[in-house]
Amino acid sequence: MPKIEVNEKLFFNLLGTKYDYDTLERKLVCGKAELDEKPDMNQSADERVIKIELNDTNRPDLWSTGGVARQLRMHNGGKHSDYSHFLSRKGDIKDCGERIAYVEPDVKDVRPYMVSFVISGKAIDDPMLKDIIQTQEKLCWNFGRKRKTISMGVYRVGDIKWPVHYTAVDPDKTSFVPLACTEPMTCRQILTDHPKGKDFGWILEGAKKFPLLKDDKGEVMSMAPIINSATLGAVKVGDTGLMVELTGSEMEGLILSANIVACDFADAGYDILPVKVVHPYDTGFGKEITVPFFFQQDTKAKLSAINKLLGETLTKAQVLDALSRMDDTVTAKDVKDDVEFTITPPPYRNDFLHEVDVIEDVMIGLGLDTFKPQRPNDFTVGKLSDVTIFSRKAKELMVGLGYQEMIFNYLGSKRDYIDRMNIDAKNVIEIANPMSENYQYVRPSIIASLLRAESAAANAIFPHKIFEIGKVAFLEPSENTGTKTIQSLGFMTAANNANFNDMASEVSSLLYFLDHKYEVKEVADPRFISGRQAAILVNGKQVGIFGEVHPQVLENWQISVPCVAGELNLEELM
Repeated sequence: MPKIEVNEKLFFNLLGTKYDYDTLERKLVCGKAELDEKPDMNQSADERVIKIELNDTNRPDLWSTGGVARQLRMHNGGKHSDYSHFLSRKGDIKDCGERIAYVEPDVKDVRPYMVSFVISGKAIDDPMLKDIIQTQEKLCWNFGRKRKTISMGVYRVGDIKWPVHYTAVDPDKTSFVPLACTEPMTCRQILTDHPKGKDFGWILEGAKKFPLLKDDKGEVMSMAPIINSATLGAVKVGDTGLMVELTGSEMEGLILSANIVACDFADAGYDILPVKVVHPYDTGFGKEITVPFFFQQDTKAKLSAINKLLGETLTKAQVLDALSRMDDTVTAKDVKDDVEFTITPPPYRNDFLHEVDVIEDVMIGLGLDTFKPQRPNDFTVGKLSDVTIFSRKAKELMVGLGYQEMIFNYLGSKRDYIDRMNIDAKNVIEIANPMSENYQYVRPSIIASLLRAESAAANAIFPHKIFEIGKVAFLEPSENTGTKTIQSLGFMTAANNANFNDMASEVSSLLYFLDHKYEVKEVADPRFISGRQAAILVNGKQVGIFGEVHPQVLENWQISVPCVAGELNLEELM
């Protein structure tokens, strides 16, 4: 979970009041946070740092000093901030004057999108500079997948000649002086020699051209997403105007991140000046985008649903007050014997996907300590579920057949679950806002997990016979939720003599002891060799598949021995 360090003086100034640490820890609950470490009391109040751990990953607006302070301030009944003077929205685009940035067509295949705004009004002090650096790191590392989808740069706006140009250049023929250096380096050289290039160079791996941001004089500002220049990109304490730019591959995430940073600085008393960025292609928000920009959709919730889920008898006034304490804009109208609330989130939030998210805000806005604990009064007898009992029987049989049980994660990467398996991604469930590309997809099959284990087991004595019983999930339009989750048995043998006939014999033994008669038919699954694979049918319905793993799949996993694998839907077999 994200952890942040906040300057004590800055934090309490933004909060508008001061708490002792025990009180602060109780108050942090409304931000799904807790004290990670109390400050060193031997330091002065100006130097003391409070360490806070955030327990939620879908609220990136809380990953900063300003974000946590705003949440506590609003929850305590504070006044709503007015961002309307700098916040554009559809039908109300703010004037940017000369503050324009042009995106060149050649960045489309490298890092296609950019947004920007300007901070001005007063000098940046040391706590604010440290906080913007921290916010930049947290947003780009966690929300931006280690800078792959979102990166952020900050520049001294007083030295910038507008308009700004975002283009792609030949990395071997373009050079500039990067931060922490005194001599020019080519863009290619930065990836191999500069510390930040070594850390993030993988993002530009394979790119023929590298993205470069420069002003109208041709002065280099940065090579996104790697490093700023040592001139325009060297921000210092005392600077009175900063340009913030964000580049990446997901426009919605870029706009949300820009809104978060802009609102944090607006709350701290700075002026926010919008910037218009002109793209030569559509971004999903049009070709021209002026940021900060409000794009969030309204969400509706009914009083009856709120009370049912929370187990309370709340009134309309109580719900309105609770949502107001979460900085939501709410309207309510009577509908028959119910009340329907329409919730407009603040510009720095985009985590309302369902009525349940609104109900969670009501719960937090009321305060968790307002809910009286109740002792359960239902008498129940605990027992194993039928699917667990059946799964245990299947496990015993697999062990009897000489297999070793494995346990894997249910989430993984596109590379593992799709690319290496030679399958289509159309039925695979993708996480909308993953914290890492390594946990971006829900596994549609156990076989990929088994192959991953085998790819790391080349030094173990053959044969390798492994299996797992666990959950798999996939898109299923016929289900109410659009997805389906099942209990599945995956098994695999890796050996020089592994073949279809031996696997068919083991499948026959397994289904015999599971008391099932079955049939097989030839299928065309790209994971297996054509003609050396079979679907398993029970009562005319396919419940599984097995076969010899395709050589291309084995090569994708860098496995050098033949493998046979199969998978059974245990819930269908029940």
